[in-house]
Amino acid sequence: MEGAGYRVVFEKGGVYLHTSAKKHQDPDSLIAGVIRVVEKDSDVVLQWVPVEEAGDSTQILFSKKDVSGGDSCTSEEEPTFDPGYEPDWAVISTVRPQSRHSEPTRGAEPSSPRGSWAFSVSLGELKSIRRSKPGLSWAYLVLVTQAGGSLPALHFHRGGTRALLRVLSRYLLLASSPQDSRLYLVFPHDSSALSSSFHHLQLFDQDSSNVVSRFLQDPYSTTFSSFSRVTNFFRGALQPHPEGASPDLPPPPDDEPEPGFEVISCVELGPRPAVERAPPVTEEEWAHHVGPEGRLQQVPMLKARIFSGGLSPGLRREAWKFLLGYLSWEGSAEEHKAHVRKKTDEYFRMKLQWKSVSPEQERRNSLLHGYRSLVERDVSRTDRTNKFYEGPENPGLGLLNDILLTYCMYHFDLGYVQGMSDLLSPILYVIQNEVDAFWCFCGFMELVHGNFEESQETMKRQLGQLLLLLRVLDPPLCDFLDSQDSGSLCFCFRWLLIWFKREFPFPDVLRLWEVLWTGLPGPNLHLLVACAILDMERDTLMLSGFGSNEILKHINELTMKLSVEDVLTRAEALYRQLTACPELPHNVQEVLGLVPPAEPRSPSPPTSPLPLSPTRAPPAPPPPEDTAPQPDSSLEILPEEEEEEESTES
Repeated sequence: MEGAGYRVVFEKGGVYLHTSAKKHQDPDSLIAGVIRVVEKDSDVVLQWVPVEEAGDSTQILFSKKDVSGGDSCTSEEEPTFDPGYEPDWAVISTVRPQSRHSEPTRGAEPSSPRGSWAFSVSLGELKSIRRSKPGLSWAYLVLVTQAGGSLPALHFHRGGTRALLRVLSRYLLLASSPQDSRLYLVFPHDSSALSSSFHHLQLFDQDSSNVVSRFLQDPYSTTFSSFSRVTNFFRGALQPHPEGASPDLPPPPDDEPEPGFEVISCVELGPRPAVERAPPVTEEEWAHHVGPEGRLQQVPMLKARIFSGGLSPGLRREAWKFLLGYLSWEGSAEEHKAHVRKKTDEYFRMKLQWKSVSPEQERRNSLLHGYRSLVERDVSRTDRTNKFYEGPENPGLGLLNDILLTYCMYHFDLGYVQGMSDLLSPILYVIQNEVDAFWCFCGFMELVHGNFEESQETMKRQLGQLLLLLRVLDPPLCDFLDSQDSGSLCFCFRWLLIWFKREFPFPDVLRLWEVLWTGLPGPNLHLLVACAILDMERDTLMLSGFGSNEILKHINELTMKLSVEDVLTRAEALYRQLTACPELPHNVQEVLGLVPPAEPRSPSPPTSPLPLSPTRAPPAPPPPEDTAPQPDSSLEILPEEEEEEESTES
């Protein structure tokens, strides 16, 4: 199986073709075969051959120790960590290459009738891959070529779809369509294809000439600096093209209709109320709320004051510990001291876990090594213009590094994802204590951890909720954005991902976050902040005759030019305007936390589990993820498949 210019990198048996469209297959309609990925000369080929044509199994090149291409149980259930791939690409749309119009290369006609079903196709010929839904007797994959034809559906009776897709992802970018989570669009890894597609973009800054090379070398930083300018150009890769189903397989069942989202038409909102912001809470005012034994009193009133005015800078170090759940609002001073001692011990025990790993151990721990590499790279470029972090040997950088690596021990399932350093930096700047900053950061991550999950379902849901709010508040603006191919609001992705960290000056970010952490006047205030920014810019967007390019350029140029007080004032006014409407659609009420969601399907945590004002009942979780309208942008690179699918591949 291996010769000059020919090497099998993946092989899996028990892969069947179902030659009958009947629901219950008879044995004669099932053709057992072997699927292989083969490096052949300068090409990589995917081939399937019937089992009688597959050759002597003793000749199959396969090693369970070969984690790069094997299909052992270990490699399938415990995927290795690639520190430069999934996290970098998880927050940016992928460029669609020019179509190739060649037909797939097929193998020679075998002599047996079943052998006529064999096929071989270059990976460069693939256009998309459709995956079956969970719950079937076995999983299948349908491969669609650039020429538009479908290859026979491959049914994995003994599992292996996840392992195959993982191997393919080493040669291709597999991007999940946001409108069909089971459809993966296929793009080449090679830089020439990406560069060719970027060549057609008109980027808007004087540094655009090297954006391609910067993107290929460092997708993360280029994403955050250019995302809102280029995302909409990728819409061509996001449109769901009608994929012809395999002639040998009934088309996969349509997705269930998304319940819970009513059609919004002619909602009459009343006048927008006037809102005035209050001065910040001072240390003296805070002291008036401290009662006997150091317990805080009249906490709802105190939270309302923080919401309406924020905190004076000298008070933040203490107050943020309460806002982020590190210290209890009801605890006494002695209880707080005992809690801090306990949490200090817990922190250093977790820190010791990675500190005590020797270099030799780390070489055999790809996950930890990957996290360390990502953290070191991100820390080296986080808020370096801030005096607290400037300079090559700044101690603040070391604290950022240690806290983020310790968080990997604290939340091992999530680990470190790029962008988290942006959320930690202001907290460490304010708290200036390693242990306290860590636990405050953990409290913040409890609110936003869904933003960093690999599936990006939380981000998709939030973009859908943002579009829902904007459709009620300003239908003409939504219609205008739709007419300019910007209706997905994908340019707001960065806003929601890291809570506007890159949009406001550093001091304004501190004020914005402490207001949002109060949870007042309801959940998802950060979505109303986004609505407020768009509302402030609506006339500029609509009256200037902007097209999609100009819209993206304008939104990107708002960075560091917005007043946080003006934005917060408008966001609160929008909230009051919406809640005063007697005919507010039920799904909008759910987003605002005014009513519980209809028939929640899972106990998943809400996007932003902030409490409501004490004058209202506590909010229920937001709508289930599968009820959110899917944005037609913001692709995510292929995540690991759900365990649910693998469990059905028996």
